[in-house]
Amino acid sequence: MTRQNASVSSQNLYTALRSAFPADLDQIAIETADTATPLHYRWRDLDRGTAMIANLLASLKLPAQSRIAVQVEKSVEALMLYLAVLRAGHVYLPLNNAYQAAEIEYFIGNAEPAVVVCSGRNFGWISKLAFKAGTRHVFTLDDDRRGSLLERAAFHGDQHETVRRSSDDLAAILYTSGTTGRSKGAMLTHGNLLSNAQVLKDYWGWAKGDVLIHALPIFHVHGLFVATHGALLNGSRMIWFSRFDARGVIARLAEATVFMGVPTLYVRMLADPGLTPQVCANMRLFISGSAPLLLETFNDWQVRSGHTILERYGMSETAMLTSNPYQPVSARRGGTVGFPLPGVDLRVRDDKGAPVASGDIGGIEVKGPNVFKGYWRMPEKTADEFTTDLWFKTGDVGRIDADGYVTIVGRSKDLIISGGYNVYPAEIEGT
Repeated sequence: MTRQNASVSSQNLYTALRSAFPADLDQIAIETADTATPLHYRWRDLDRGTAMIANLLASLKLPAQSRIAVQVEKSVEALMLYLAVLRAGHVYLPLNNAYQAAEIEYFIGNAEPAVVVCSGRNFGWISKLAFKAGTRHVFTLDDDRRGSLLERAAFHGDQHETVRRSSDDLAAILYTSGTTGRSKGAMLTHGNLLSNAQVLKDYWGWAKGDVLIHALPIFHVHGLFVATHGALLNGSRMIWFSRFDARGVIARLAEATVFMGVPTLYVRMLADPGLTPQVCANMRLFISGSAPLLLETFNDWQVRSGHTILERYGMSETAMLTSNPYQPVSARRGGTVGFPLPGVDLRVRDDKGAPVASGDIGGIEVKGPNVFKGYWRMPEKTADEFTTDLWFKTGDVGRIDADGYVTIVGRSKDLIISGGYNVYPAEIEGT
């Protein structure tokens, strides 16, 4: 059994992203910030590059909606590969660069990808694992625009008709360790990702002229979906860092309007004396997520930058669920993750499934068009993680205060019972 989502669109996610490209395709879409010489990718380059890779995939005669597993360094070409997989109607499976042989062997064995793309330096051992598992095609892609993937794609045309997909068709599988047991592949559909991107475009006030500094990895929800979908769906230029560099990012803030980061990145920028309200004067939005933001960091950032961080909450299975308000800025509360996004329902329940009183702690459950389809080849686990009325049990523990703000206090697995009281480490750290 897999959970079915309400349809929000009958189009391929790539079609929606492509329709938002500027009319002038010769405008700069992405500028690299940390290559020896800055590279400038125009919107036309993204369109042509993704078409060529999509045509390469089509030439392989893969089964419909094949899984394409990718473990490569961050590059604009890696982003093009993701978009090409969508365009070709297949399923993207990003893998953390830190994964080692045992983990890669499990993911390949579980997902059975038709294609694996890896860094050239890892080709020897990854190709052995892939071929042993029955994968027929293994390509390489490096962060210097080299590799067999691009070499092969260069022989294909730069026009491609995007494969039609329904909103309930899979777009990506993200492996998440969850709380216990084997890693689980969260199945995200075109509808899940498109609905979330459209909501965030409006909720976070994306507008003409916005420029995003992209300094996150692109193997998880935050960097791959939230950041890139936001910029692409708004037709916004990206200043592209292959890896985070505090001084480098601060030096480019004057040219940008939006930055997305995890708390650690904000801490590292706060440690740099170059962070001042003056260099942040052109910025309109700093967003934090993927881990709890300490109130100290929230307050220090206000003083040092003149801006108030917008903290939000999401997970691999759902993309974004809640956000502090974009406007008014004064309504953003440190230590909270704001309100459920439009279209998202969120409730807090005790361990018996009963509602808790306002301000009381309980398990967070959610519903909405962004909630995933289920876990790949784990129907029993999927059934366990949904209530009988089809709310997804996030595994996170939190509370909703009288004003409706959501606060995350920890994971259910982190519960410590002390003196008859339930204690969560995250709640203690935040005090």
